[in-house]
Amino acid sequence: MNISITDILWIVFLLFTVTPMLQQRSIATRRLSLLRKIEQQRQSRVISLIHRQEAISLLGIPLSRYINVEDSEHILRAIRLTPDDMPLDLILHTPGGLVLASEQIARALQQHPAKITVFVPHYAMSGGTMIALAADEIVLDPNAVLGPVDPQLGQYPAASILKAVQQKSINRVDDNTLILADMAEKALRQVQEFVKSLLLDKLSEEKADALARTLSEGRWTHDYPITCEKLREMGLPTICNEMPLEVYELMELYPQPAQQRPSVQYIPLPYSKRTP
Repeated sequence: MNISITDILWIVFLLFTVTPMLQQRSIATRRLSLLRKIEQQRQSRVISLIHRQEAISLLGIPLSRYINVEDSEHILRAIRLTPDDMPLDLILHTPGGLVLASEQIARALQQHPAKITVFVPHYAMSGGTMIALAADEIVLDPNAVLGPVDPQLGQYPAASILKAVQQKSINRVDDNTLILADMAEKALRQVQEFVKSLLLDKLSEEKADALARTLSEGRWTHDYPITCEKLREMGLPTICNEMPLEVYELMELYPQPAQQRPSVQYIPLPYSKRTP
């Protein structure tokens, strides 16, 4: 049988096209299998919210991922499909994202009647920290960190905008900066009030108010690492060294390029109530 150059080129083209698709499907199947394994071990609904900072392998273009409204839609649906008496476990790895989406997820978690556990194998910054604060229990790798939740307006921290305006005479501040300062003041107040509402079921009102202010007022840089020990000192229910091995295995299945891969995954079926 004679094989022409054209046939060889077609075969090579098909191999390069089909092989990545098969690899992605295999990885997706392994991720779902791990999620199901954790669910069976813990008798819970497990949701993953994982954002890798990746590069598209062909072009080397950096691809940043963050919490967005699509993520909140998926997670809210997963929670709606979960019985009230079934615990929720959220595996969280994110640099943060939209305040609106983060608040939606945090509020939905807080309103779920059963126990909420958030697992942080590496980091959950900004909006990720806000989501973690909604949990009844935060489980961190000994080296994992959370971060401040001070709001950012564009490329500037809201607290820094206010400080810059306060240090100048009002006549030397342009209108755009004054508008930004007004927005910054509102953003700081809104975030502080919401974080306090998340903390009231864990701390007294006085301590919840103080901690909400600490986390949102711009005391640190936005990427300041808040360790497990510091979270304990803050009075938050934190566990530092009991991360399930399956969580690390799940994280290993995410370094591939992000095309056709959702950041939120769960078994897309409604669960029946648990029986004794």
